[in-house]
Amino acid sequence: MIEVEKEEGLTRLVLNRPDKANALTRAMLTDLRDAVRAADTPALILSGRGKVFSAGMDLAAAKEGLATSPLWEELSGALAAYPGLTIAALNGTCAGGSMGMALACDLRVAVPRASFFYPVMKLGFLPQPSDPGRMSALVGAARSKEIFMAGAKIDGETALAWGLLNALAEDPLGQAADWASDAIAAAPAHASAIKALFS
Repeated sequence: MIEVEKEEGLTRLVLNRPDKANALTRAMLTDLRDAVRAADTPALILSGRGKVFSAGMDLAAAKEGLATSPLWEELSGALAAYPGLTIAALNGTCAGGSMGMALACDLRVAVPRASFFYPVMKLGFLPQPSDPGRMSALVGAARSKEIFMAGAKIDGETALAWGLLNALAEDPLGQAADWASDAIAAAPAHASAIKALFS
């Protein structure tokens, strides 16, 4: 359910469970975390198959305790700590816990039809610990509370205007590849040194 594609200087991690809107299971989170930790390229792109990036947590897995699993933080922490450029190329809607992956990336691009929401208030779960802080760093505390506490569901244009996205594109993978080209061409240590300046 997780595809790992590699070419010179670039790793692509692709969610491949489109029949279930790429809803995340424990096995998928584990595979994603391990793939991020194992990657060693100057750029890493995260995307999905189908019309939805991810509906968030698989509801059957939620009943088995996945909502409180440390895997969510381990995955987002691995993305945040990745020494190269990380890009979320969102092929569609990004919901719930899957937002944590996108928030932990350096850049985010989505198709215009994408929507964004994190229904933890409605579902009775707490968000993953790092997600509110990362969201607030991008869009501010008030808008973050609108998403986490008031259940706001925003469209791509709004996400771009708020600063949640860097760009909208019909071909998010193409845009991500363009962004990644300088990092791929640079010496890995140089890319890592520039990224470290933002820590």
